[in-house]
Amino acid sequence: MSQILTSRQADELHRALIAYLTAANLPNTAAALREELNLSEEVFEPATAKKYEGLLEKKWTSVVRLQKKIMDLEARNAALQHELNNTTPTSRQNKDPVSWLPRAPPRHTLQSHRDPITCVAFHPVFSSLASGSEDQTIKIWDWELGELERTIKGHTKAVLDVDYGGPRGNTLLASCSSDLTIKLWDPLDSYKNIRTLPGHDHSVSAVRFIPGSGNLLVSASRDKTLRIWDVSTGYCVKTLRGHAEWVRDVCPSLDGKYILSTSDDYTSRLWDVTVTNPEPKVTLIGHEHVVLCCAIAPPAAYKNLAAMAGIKAPPATSSAEFMATGSRDKSIRLWDARGTCIRTLVGHDNWVRGLVFHPGGKYLLSVSDDKTLRCWDLTQEGKCVKTIGDAHGHFVQCIRWAPSVIKDVSVNGDSGEANGTPKKAGVAVTPDSQIRCVIATGSVDLNVRIFAN
Repeated sequence: MSQILTSRQADELHRALIAYLTAANLPNTAAALREELNLSEEVFEPATAKKYEGLLEKKWTSVVRLQKKIMDLEARNAALQHELNNTTPTSRQNKDPVSWLPRAPPRHTLQSHRDPITCVAFHPVFSSLASGSEDQTIKIWDWELGELERTIKGHTKAVLDVDYGGPRGNTLLASCSSDLTIKLWDPLDSYKNIRTLPGHDHSVSAVRFIPGSGNLLVSASRDKTLRIWDVSTGYCVKTLRGHAEWVRDVCPSLDGKYILSTSDDYTSRLWDVTVTNPEPKVTLIGHEHVVLCCAIAPPAAYKNLAAMAGIKAPPATSSAEFMATGSRDKSIRLWDARGTCIRTLVGHDNWVRGLVFHPGGKYLLSVSDDKTLRCWDLTQEGKCVKTIGDAHGHFVQCIRWAPSVIKDVSVNGDSGEANGTPKKAGVAVTPDSQIRCVIATGSVDLNVRIFAN
């Protein structure tokens, strides 16, 4: 012991031991130890004993706390080492947009909403970001500066989804709500409410502009239907029926020919909306709980997903060849166009709330009620190669990727794209477009966060 402790430290320990034994009502043991150490009662009188009382317990508990901290740090270090081992040199430098992944801390944390944030959407051209909340408002932010630009009021219940898109040369913002309505807002006219679309019989849970269509918008509702609207007239032009329960999410294909929907009936359905009376082209069955979110893979991902499925890569000109769905069963499933589940990605510890494919085609990103953002590498059989464990302080409810920058953009704000994706069918990232390494997430913690290169 003398080799480890100095004589003073050893003396302190002996006195603390005697004080502990005395306090524990073990006088004989304390006396035996005092005798062994040649500590007379005069040297170790009651006043001195009082000084050392409780010292041993404090030292012991502090050691336990330090041991726990060391274990936590070792686990964190192992996770970071794992992440480092699975990143390519280009993505490690965050210079190649095709390999870029978000990392903590976020560039901006945007705070103003008073209730949980349900949705976010990027303007296709400008640095505007819209967020919707259970506080019944939509807020418009400048995501580059991290500043609030305006608050939009009009809905009378929670705003459940927002999306930018619409007619060429006149980008609009669409929102939907638990108040059963869809509203259209004009960004070029101070976000004036230019039209309200009533028609659903229950909460409208998701809304998306259909790329390539110019005027068409699709909505999903708790009334078990999807509706397609002409935003120039405000009329519902098609109603899609087939789900047996609440329709939670909707995602149109890049060319606007197909729509993927998810539902409380545990299924997802792919609809061909080019026909007069759309019916599900394929039904995706496999999840064991409510399916909350979905995404259609961009053509850039076809090669990686086809290799995973063991099939020949489909041509880039075809759309909706591969899809992803996320569920309350905590899993993500990857599907091909025939409805075959080609991979189940397991890793989240709670409901999967949002999905987005990396525009470069190499990764799938997901957010969850487990407060994390996870990155799955499609070139490594869907392996989870990165986890941002502290993405938010509460459930993460939504994620969007900033649309690629399209060259030859007109001054009036038209990008030739809708929903953050180019209108040209079959090309996710063209020579005339550039990936923007910017992601937005929203959470029950009332924060919108911007992760950017």
